[in-house]
Amino acid sequence: MHLSTESTSAGGAAWELELRRLAASDEDTARGMFFQGTLDVVGFLGGEGAVARCKGVAGLWEINPVHMYPISKFLRMTSTAARLLAPQLDGFEGVLRRMGTQATVDFLSSMFGRDLMQTASGSPRKLLQSLGDSYRAAVSYGERYPLWTSEKSARFIMRRDFMPAAYHEGTLLSVLEAIGARDVRVHGRQVALLDSEYELSWK
Repeated sequence: MHLSTESTSAGGAAWELELRRLAASDEDTARGMFFQGTLDVVGFLGGEGAVARCKGVAGLWEINPVHMYPISKFLRMTSTAARLLAPQLDGFEGVLRRMGTQATVDFLSSMFGRDLMQTASGSPRKLLQSLGDSYRAAVSYGERYPLWTSEKSARFIMRRDFMPAAYHEGTLLSVLEAIGARDVRVHGRQVALLDSEYELSWK
C-alpha cells in the first residue's frame, strides 16, 4: 500500500474546502451514507461532543443513508471534522484519507457497491471501468473515468468533484484492495480546484 499527495497546511486545506463549498450549487448532492460514515469516524475518534459539532455546522441532525443531501453541507461537516481530528490522524490530509476509506466501506456495503463488485467480477480493470457509473449513483455531480497506462496501472480522472485529492486517495486505495488487488499504489494531484488525477498501480 502506498499513498502520496502534495501536502497542504491545515489553514490552506480549510480554506480550500471553503472555496469548494462556495463553488457548489443546491443541485450538487451526495448520498447520506457519506455523511454518516464521516460521523462514524468522528464518533470513534472524537466522541459524541465532536459528532454534535459536526451535525450542527452541517445543519443535519437526522441522516438517511440513501437520501441525497447538498454537498455544501458535507464540506462544512468535513472541514469541522478535519480540524477536530487532525492531531490524531496526521493532519488534515490524514483525516481526509480516513474519511475516504470509510466512504468506500459504506458504499461497498450498499446496493450500489454490491452491484459494482458483481460487475467487476474480481477484476481491478473492470472495477475502474465501472467506477464512474457507480459514482453517478452516489453523487449528482462530476465525471470520472480511467485512462489505461498498462495492464495493471491507470490514470484515474475526476472532473468537477468537490472532495480533495487526499479523500479520493482513500476511496481508490480501499476499493482496489476490496477487489483483491495487491501492493496498491495511489498518487493524487489537484489540477484545478474541482479537478484531480490519480496515478494507480497494483499487482
